[in-house]
Amino acid sequence: MRIRALLVVLFLTGVAAPLAADARSDAKKQVEFGIRVSQRGLWKEAIFWWQRATEVDPTYAQAFNNLAIAYEQEGELDKARDAYEKALKLEPDNAFIKQNYELFREINDRTSPSR
Repeated sequence: MRIRALLVVLFLTGVAAPLAADARSDAKKQVEFGIRVSQRGLWKEAIFWWQRATEVDPTYAQAFNNLAIAYEQEGELDKARDAYEKALKLEPDNAFIKQNYELFREINDRTSPSR
């Protein structure tokens, strides 16, 4: 019985790692496409691709960071704040994400009386 349980664990571990790698690879492709369309100023389309990336791999902090930037560009500040906070929760030591969020907060807090 123990051997069977060990085999099941080994099998699941062997399957889970490639699946996670495939999800990250797919999410990276979504993020890259979102970057290309955002460079053309197509923020709504970028949001679409970055949302897809976060659905494919909900642990991909960079996708949430990019999504937050796009929400900022579209004036959806509450959604931007949520996306930044998710990105920071996933990678609290990521200096790039922290810098973006701090800049967002500085600008948003100065222009928004409710925060």
